[in-house]
Amino acid sequence: MFRLHIILYIVALVALSTPLRTSAQTPCPADTTTVDASVVSEDSLRTWPQNVQYALRELIAAPLFERSQLGLYVYDLTADSALFAYGKRQLMRPASTEKLLTAITALAQLGGSYRLETCLYRTGEQVDSVLKGDLFFIGGFDPRFGHDDLRALVSSLSEAGITRVEGSVCLDLSMKDTLRWGWGWCWDDELEPLCPLTVNGHANFKEALGRAFREAGICYGGTLEQGHLPADAILLGTRSHSIDQILGPMLKKSDNLYAEALFYQLGRQSGRRYADREMSADYVKQFIAELGLSPENYEVADGSGLSLYNYATPELLVEALRYAYRESNIFAHLYPALPIAGCDGTLRHRMRRGNAYANVRAKTGTVEGVSTLAGYATAANGHRLCFAIMNQGIRRQSDGRRFQDRVCEVLTAP
Repeated sequence: MFRLHIILYIVALVALSTPLRTSAQTPCPADTTTVDASVVSEDSLRTWPQNVQYALRELIAAPLFERSQLGLYVYDLTADSALFAYGKRQLMRPASTEKLLTAITALAQLGGSYRLETCLYRTGEQVDSVLKGDLFFIGGFDPRFGHDDLRALVSSLSEAGITRVEGSVCLDLSMKDTLRWGWGWCWDDELEPLCPLTVNGHANFKEALGRAFREAGICYGGTLEQGHLPADAILLGTRSHSIDQILGPMLKKSDNLYAEALFYQLGRQSGRRYADREMSADYVKQFIAELGLSPENYEVADGSGLSLYNYATPELLVEALRYAYRESNIFAHLYPALPIAGCDGTLRHRMRRGNAYANVRAKTGTVEGVSTLAGYATAANGHRLCFAIMNQGIRRQSDGRRFQDRVCEVLTAP
């Protein structure tokens, strides 16, 4: 009997310790949507900026940066705030992203309506079909000047009834200094000389002019030489191209001659007899000062980025891009001229799939050991971003390009 009492006592204790299931404790349909925070993914708890920052931190932890240098700066133009920065003030060679500084400075200083001109003048008098004087071709360093332009200038003689020139034919190259290549260019770059008179980008103006004269049936009895335009010369014809026609090849194709031509247009504004590299660089440095940065911290060696003496920072490039974005009259000319990821220019074979495709417009840069990319990206949330990525000390250019493409994918990811 005692043993039975003990068993009943244990059963009672168990019953008292077990809670009753009531309707209040039964989960209702609404409760089934409640998410346990312990099983929520970390990504879903982060905001969009935090997701971007987290992903970029993972990218820069790659072994590549144990043996090479990186500068990376991303700015959210829509939110007007810095999104990510790593080594943004590290001085590095910009390579062809230097063209962005040249382009934005030129648009700010010269304006979007600026034109590069090549002109034909004459001196003396016209007697019947004979010009008893000299001809002067004035070089304006227009890299787009071609055979059609040259023929059009020569045809202005025919239109005036001139078939013979008794004087000399003079080429005025005084628009710029006599340096044939840029400061700090390598001897093995094999580039065309920087000449104010070119035809289709080649310094063969004399030969092309001879052919144009023969085709038009015009002969000259004097010499073909260099000379300076006299004050009493009479204008016969002008051929010109807009700054937009220069920006396209300069940025889309990264054409160095086009960039240097625009660079020297800056120095030409000084009013001096000719423009030189230092004058042009001074205008870029003035622009850097307008950005609120110290020009003394940078080196502007040329307009194309080909020189190994150029030094810039991701911060400088981003500040220039921010400036261009704020100035609608500049942005309207700059943005369409930038290569589009996976579509055209120097980015046509990059980012051909994924979120970055057609959502990135940026300037590439490549010199030995250096790969750079700077421009604009449109994020999945509609925010417009600008960025600068500078890889230096890399043995394979593909390493830098691959990293840059991954950064762009992160910036445009949902």
